[in-house]
Amino acid sequence: MGIQDLKSKQLAQMGFPKGSVSGHVLEILRKHYRRAGTEEVLDLLNKLAARPQDFLSDPVWAVVASKLEPAPEPEPVTPRERIRLLDHAQPFRIYGAAQVSDNTREQLALAMRLPVAVQGALMPDAHKGYGIPVGGVLATRNAVIPYAVGMDIGCRMCLSILEAPGHRLDKRRDRLEKVLYENSRFGRAVFRDPADHAVLARPEFAEIELLRQLKDTAWRQMGSSGGGNHFVEFGLVDVPAFVPELGLEAGQYMGLLSHSGSRSLGASVAEYFTKLARKQVRLPRDVKHLAWLDLDTEEGQMYWLAMNLAGDYASACHHDIHRRIITEIGGTVLAAVENHHNFAWKEQMPDGEEVIVHRKGATPAAKGEMGMIPGSMTQPGFVVRGLGHPGSLNSASHGAGRRMSRKEAMQSVTRSAMNKELADHGVTLLGADLDEAPMAYKDIHKVMAAQAELVEAVATFHPKIVRME
Repeated sequence: MGIQDLKSKQLAQMGFPKGSVSGHVLEILRKHYRRAGTEEVLDLLNKLAARPQDFLSDPVWAVVASKLEPAPEPEPVTPRERIRLLDHAQPFRIYGAAQVSDNTREQLALAMRLPVAVQGALMPDAHKGYGIPVGGVLATRNAVIPYAVGMDIGCRMCLSILEAPGHRLDKRRDRLEKVLYENSRFGRAVFRDPADHAVLARPEFAEIELLRQLKDTAWRQMGSSGGGNHFVEFGLVDVPAFVPELGLEAGQYMGLLSHSGSRSLGASVAEYFTKLARKQVRLPRDVKHLAWLDLDTEEGQMYWLAMNLAGDYASACHHDIHRRIITEIGGTVLAAVENHHNFAWKEQMPDGEEVIVHRKGATPAAKGEMGMIPGSMTQPGFVVRGLGHPGSLNSASHGAGRRMSRKEAMQSVTRSAMNKELADHGVTLLGADLDEAPMAYKDIHKVMAAQAELVEAVATFHPKIVRME
């Protein structure tokens, strides 16, 4: 039988469905493979049927490959015995210890008993979370822990400092409130005209099956923000002295600050790879979510690619938020600061050893690295310069940190008390419930004092118009 004699029946035996897919295959064979050897073409067709994802970048076969279901990934081998934890937690540094609860310390102590753990630290905004504490930093050897990165991969702060002097904010307040409300979306709400950002053309969306399934949702959610403590806000930026890293002269400016992450894309990546890690690494029940992926494995490399893509997607969302709003008000950006948390980085220890540093709700603060640490709706945030402290693994807090859980805030804070607090600080709030009341957060000034050896503040951001959901 020659290639020209292939029929849909023979293609079906190889795994190609009858109908348009088989018709397309036969058309390609007649056009491009009339003189090709039979064995060579049959081998190619069998490979295409078994792993269509490998052919998505092939200009000839991409359409066929996109219509085929990829072969299921083989189940990872589960170890016969559970991984044993170290008998005692390795020591770790706590910054602002008086502000960090016992259950938060205990949670990181458990993580420091993992055999892959190298070093850890708690930032002064730390509080108990899932996996490791929010405000926790954990370095591991050749292992990435999806749940130590977190569900909202690459969540970040993004500050645009505008050319407009600060006093223009009050003069244009009604206009700014309207623009902020109309050009921001939170939670399930998305834009009817999402931007077609370059990040959506990244090859990982074609090469990794999970990401291929998430691409449409990622496009629909482009430029929107998550719920909870995510926000977009106008405020005043006070710069006491020239900041060479930003080329910013002393003065007061208007600023636009946003806080959000990778939306459904990041959450789906975290959930999928956490389940995969738990199949491969069996840990005691109280630390089961801290199962890791070895970076020497295919699964570990897939997560690393997906995590980095989710982080870049989160950044793209912020840039789209700022583009929409700044374009609408006719603003000019003088300087920008962007930093992320809920991520893992490959970094070197002082002795040269490469480790994976997980920062769950912690800001990178290498020497000279710029970042933004917010306070609350009524407390200032700070533009900071990292001091590169090895004890914190070159990290700092990612905010003030909660002192009340959401449930506690809803039960103990009244609407009138929250409104008074906002009025006393001249803050207009668009949206948000009592769980995000300013009183639910720690004192940012105490948090900053506790990390004076980690970062230095070079500018202050005062929120004035806050949009949350």
